[in-house]
Amino acid sequence: MTDPAPARPTALVTGATAGLGARYAEQLAQRGHDLVLVARNAERLETSAEQLRRRHGVEVEVLAADLSDRQALQRVADRVADPARPVDVLVNNAGFGLKQRFSDGDLAAHEEMFDVLCRAVMVLSRSAAGGMRGRGRGRIVNIASVAGFVAGGGHYSAAKAYVALLTETLHQELSGTGVTATAVAPGFVRTEFHARAGMKSGGSDSPAWLDADEVVRQSLDDAFAGKVLSVPSKRYKAVMTVLDVAPRALVRTVWGRARWGAARRHPDSPA
Repeated sequence: MTDPAPARPTALVTGATAGLGARYAEQLAQRGHDLVLVARNAERLETSAEQLRRRHGVEVEVLAADLSDRQALQRVADRVADPARPVDVLVNNAGFGLKQRFSDGDLAAHEEMFDVLCRAVMVLSRSAAGGMRGRGRGRIVNIASVAGFVAGGGHYSAAKAYVALLTETLHQELSGTGVTATAVAPGFVRTEFHARAGMKSGGSDSPAWLDADEVVRQSLDDAFAGKVLSVPSKRYKAVMTVLDVAPRALVRTVWGRARWGAARRHPDSPA
């Protein structure tokens, strides 16, 4: 027997003050969710929270935490698992990119990337799954990437591959419980993500670049429909189809030499 659903569900979003995370918070509030916003900058969190309260009339809690810090991550995990304040939707969105190769880049930076993109997703997904399964309802949304299905994006691609496969595994484990896990695999999205990493982004007229609000809308529709993989936009669904059938050696070569692949991310790369 499941517990009765609360009058208004709660969604927790990591990386919630910028990029896709801010759009997830906005659209979940529009869909009637109270929010728990997680990010590193407490001042930006408070500003975002006040704007969301004013625009949508929802309750917004803020939790400042650097997810690369294990104690801070545990505080977020404890909030996710709190039975007195259930989280109905978890969006593991926090992340960043590195404009450096894995083989000769800064090891500390790569370790931080692993902690935020992989370990935090593992810990928070596990915390959410336990409570959600007990209540018989819940959605776990983990932001992966089309880059996670190719070998050519350095450590970022490897991290996103982990997120995609972990989410698929969790989705299978939760089958029949009323809880679902969805991996979102967008392509290039117009946010400040690439600028923060020192990477060039596409021009406004480039068809390779997607609108962030549309990516979030499609992915939330897929998550609430219980889909295990969400690939927003027809163009990237086509890309994923090609990746499924093309020889991996060909994919590595094309992706690595293309202007949007390793040649863009690492200008000094021999690729």
